[in-house]
Amino acid sequence: MAKLALIVGLGGINAAGRSSGFHSYKRLVCDVLQDDVMASTWQDLAQRMGLDTSDINADIIAQIKAGTLVRRTTTFDPDAVPFQRKAKLAPSAEPITFQLKKSKLPQTIPANWSLTDVDNNTVEVVVDGDFEVLINDSITYPVSSAGNIPTGFDLDKLYNSRSHPRGLKLTVYGASDALNSLGIDWDDILKLINPDEVSVYAGSALGQVDENSFAGMLSAYFKGGRVSTKMMAMALAEMPADFINSYVINSVGTTGTNMGACASFLYNLRQGMLDIQSGKARVAIVGNAEAPVETGVMEGFRVMGALAEDEQLKALDNSDAVDNRRACRPFSTNAGFTMAESAQFVILMDDELALELGVSIYGSVADVFINADANKKSISAPGIGNYVTVAKATALAKAILGEAGLQHTFVQAHGTGTPQNRVTESHILSQVATSFNIKNWPVTAIKSYVGHSMGAAAGDQLVASLGVWQHGWIPGIKTIDHIADDVHQKNLHILTDHKFVGDKGHEMKAVILNAKGFGGNNASGLVLSPQQTLTMLENKYGASVVSAYQEKNNQVKKTAQANDHKACFGDENIRYEFGNAVIDESGVNITTEEVRLQGFVNAIKLVQDNPYHDYSQ
Repeated sequence: MAKLALIVGLGGINAAGRSSGFHSYKRLVCDVLQDDVMASTWQDLAQRMGLDTSDINADIIAQIKAGTLVRRTTTFDPDAVPFQRKAKLAPSAEPITFQLKKSKLPQTIPANWSLTDVDNNTVEVVVDGDFEVLINDSITYPVSSAGNIPTGFDLDKLYNSRSHPRGLKLTVYGASDALNSLGIDWDDILKLINPDEVSVYAGSALGQVDENSFAGMLSAYFKGGRVSTKMMAMALAEMPADFINSYVINSVGTTGTNMGACASFLYNLRQGMLDIQSGKARVAIVGNAEAPVETGVMEGFRVMGALAEDEQLKALDNSDAVDNRRACRPFSTNAGFTMAESAQFVILMDDELALELGVSIYGSVADVFINADANKKSISAPGIGNYVTVAKATALAKAILGEAGLQHTFVQAHGTGTPQNRVTESHILSQVATSFNIKNWPVTAIKSYVGHSMGAAAGDQLVASLGVWQHGWIPGIKTIDHIADDVHQKNLHILTDHKFVGDKGHEMKAVILNAKGFGGNNASGLVLSPQQTLTMLENKYGASVVSAYQEKNNQVKKTAQANDHKACFGDENIRYEFGNAVIDESGVNITTEEVRLQGFVNAIKLVQDNPYHDYSQ
């Protein structure tokens, strides 16, 4: 029997705030939660944003709201984006003449330059004819909306992050946040498992793209800069996993990342789930970190017509002012998606180990389905693969929950806010709902709050969905005031307001997370509620085992809550162990039966029996 991959920890940061403690979720539905429930979240966000935390009053809460969710970007100034214009200077009556330090002379002197020494350090340059130059300028960028992490949250103050790309700073924070949410020290978990029984699948769909990585490396020669020794290595897409292994959790287990454009988080979730199910890993850390709110990256999407531009948003509202907050409008009259940054990580554990440790169970991953689009005209256009993935996930939900239970599921749509997505995705969901006789299938789209974080986007969806089973509200799509005429609505209930689904969300037994990526990377994941998961565990192990687990969980939960409370006041454990307890060849001992590593209690067991004996002579 395959082991169930339980979600026992979560962490990260996006435009709504910190993931652990469900603070980012609570920010989404703050208008329907009680003041005492919201108090810790306002405290946490005020602390993170550098605001006055001595008195969280209405003015501070207003500042928090203004500095979170989709808004005017804080990564760059949209009114003054650096730009260089090509120009050809033509001489007038006299030739073009200027002075230049000898150290700044080009290696290859242009044929139409004449040089005369002014002194030991300076030459005079006379240009015979035209002179091509680049003139520094600044422009107003056509897109000013983005889903930045909370304003004022300074990642550089968290740890010694010198020269780290922003995506890797987000990784260190997000992975640490997930570990803090466990309520058990990571080193204590390592004592109970073998060193190779940990998997880490983490990355970024676009790689690291800022001045400390690809952007700086590729532009250095053109801008008169230099390439550092770190840029190439840190730019790689799998570097979040490498950082987690080497600097956060001290792991020698399976590692890597699966890239599937905007579906990358679900690709990694599937890899972690498969390792848990097969027994290759007992714990898996999966996630993505993305920091693409950079003009170079955004311009690539903008010229494709994918981003919501300011003038388009003004036209939608018949207004002279752009409404940055409502830039992303899934399933309504819309103009494009909104770029965002995010880091989201979940910790998966096999059911046996989770019950033994007493860790909190936030849900379980039943399966993730991935299918391509087959033949199509445009590589970036949506295709038929997503019909297959949604149908598979729905069929599995029916198999697990039954016909009646299927009615108690909801959908986290990809919901990008583009005109094409609103038609194609709504048709997929409507057709599946009709085929499976699902009545009024609740559909929401989290990108309306936090924007599109590319590879981390399904992580935003998952964290928001797990919050439903803590506080009972499915976040509605509050950035829209109508559903577009071309949206398919048969058998769907596209939520334009928050929907209460019972205490701890008990009315919902599962959620389908849907992701559609460029190139035909379709993924749909089925995640089961904590209560449904516990019911299944009781069926497998018996009521007495689950009861004993709940006794253990009481203390673990208290520790996790204490960690969360301390983090709200700025006291959180950022794990970055660069250079600590490094293992070299002297710390490795190999026999025919096992590999023992310095610093690890247990050994890595080596295969003794032929797994393919049925094929042997």
